[in-house]
Amino acid sequence: MEIVIALAVKFWQWSVLIALIILGFVINSFDKLKGNKIGFKYKELPHMQPVTIPTKGKGFWSAILMWLLGTRKWTIVKDFEYTLNGQQYIIHKGFEFDGASVPKFLATFLSPVGVLLMGGLVHDWAYKYASLEPRGKNKTLLVLDQKGADKIFRDINIEVNGFRFLSYLAYWALRIGGFMAWNGHRKRDK
Repeated sequence: MEIVIALAVKFWQWSVLIALIILGFVINSFDKLKGNKIGFKYKELPHMQPVTIPTKGKGFWSAILMWLLGTRKWTIVKDFEYTLNGQQYIIHKGFEFDGASVPKFLATFLSPVGVLLMGGLVHDWAYKYASLEPRGKNKTLLVLDQKGADKIFRDINIEVNGFRFLSYLAYWALRIGGFMAWNGHRKRDK
């Protein structure tokens, strides 16, 4: 038993990950609530292109900092159309986003454009513009506040990937720290 405890302490990152996986399994196994269905549908995955990380010409240390601390951004290269609760929305070609804001130390286990991609894309648009844009003419924008955008992120991810525990963890992280990004976009008046 001492060996198991010693290994768990030595490899604490893996121990935390395994504990979270077990906890998530238990929650998903006993979860009888099938709510949060928001009818998220799409015909094809978003067409994305990575944006170059601009390290060239920055100097050695600045380039190293950008590489280690920077976030990969993506550009939508074809209009992405999706449906929420029967209403069609669009994210226009040219929109730049970074996916789910996952801390660097967790990116090994949880890619920003992995299982949280769909929720992250819609959420990034909602944070930037405080709304979702309906597809077609003469349609009214769905105006959102921060909490509404965070709920849409959570519900899309639950519907797409089925990981309730992971989606709720990401949701609560947004509720706690997302105000910085939300306020930054409001200051830039998007």
